Amino acid sequence: MNLYFRLFWLLLWRMRHARRIDFLEVSRLAFRAWPTDCDINMHLTNARYPALMDLARTFMLAEMGLLKPFLQRKWLPIVNASEFTFIRDIKPLRKFHVETRILGWDEKYFYIEQRFVSDRGLHAIANVRGLFVCKGRKIATTELLQAAQYQGDMPELADDVLTWKQLLQSKKQQNQS
Repeated sequence: MNLYFRLFWLLLWRMRHARRIDFLEVSRLAFRAWPTDCDINMHLTNARYPALMDLARTFMLAEMGLLKPFLQRKWLPIVNASEFTFIRDIKPLRKFHVETRILGWDEKYFYIEQRFVSDRGLHAIANVRGLFVCKGRKIATTELLQAAQYQGDMPELADDVLTWKQLLQSKKQQNQS
């Protein structure tokens, strides 16, 4: 996390005025691309996307009402994998939103989609696979869902997410020595 000013703004101001969303609802967090976020090509640098996504996932947990209870339990989110598709650049001073939603889960991971959107349309889309840990222990998905008081059905993962999941498993198997 290299955006401390934005993190403090998020924790001290934005979360206090966050709307309440359901577990599978889309969270939207507004940003502006500051010149310090941009590279020599005069657009948002590729390295900034994951940092902004961290903030947006934190905000999503706050909107769900889960950030405080999870932190009280000392549950920490860990990103296991991510994949990006860049569609169009975000220019300096451009306002945009990061839309974050849970796509689904399995016995170990949650799958999250994050979209960078402005009035010009979709700029980038990323999928993130993550889990929560506490003192080196992986928190079971069932325990997380229970703490979130989610009682609905598990959404079916889209074919592209299932393919990505298989690719990640294949990479893991190929690199185990």
